[in-house]
Amino acid sequence: MNIVRQNEPAKETSLLRDWDPFRSMRELLRWDPFREMAPLSMGFVPSVDVKETANEYIFKADVPGMKEQDIEISLTGNRMSIAGKREEEKKTEKDTYYAMERHYGSFRRTFTLPEGVDVEAVKAEMAHGVLTVTVPKKAIAEAKRVTVTTTPEPKGETKH
Repeated sequence: MNIVRQNEPAKETSLLRDWDPFRSMRELLRWDPFREMAPLSMGFVPSVDVKETANEYIFKADVPGMKEQDIEISLTGNRMSIAGKREEEKKTEKDTYYAMERHYGSFRRTFTLPEGVDVEAVKAEMAHGVLTVTVPKKAIAEAKRVTVTTTPEPKGETKH
């Protein structure tokens, strides 16, 4: 990415006399139609991978720059919510920013869990900016086959 100063004042020029097609093309390529919409952006929403294994569901959320105390995980019925807040860095008037692409703010992601999960055994851990939430499945009651045996009739008795 090229570093381009965003807030430089435009120079006064005569359109016909100073027209440069290459400069016009460069300016057009730098134009960002969504720049004015920046205040309406959604803020920070972490990406989450959800994986099912034979014994559990694993949720992995990218939360770089966050600490454990910045994240809250809650379970209500079959709904699991992961919420948190990533604070913006302090800015000073002496700093010059050439790009600001990182997102900050509060977020909440809610997932509906399938039947048969053990919500009492949910675990969460954080390592290298990745939150991993493990939701174990309940042990499935396996059907047990019962064999039928025949008991011999006592001697001397007859059937009716």
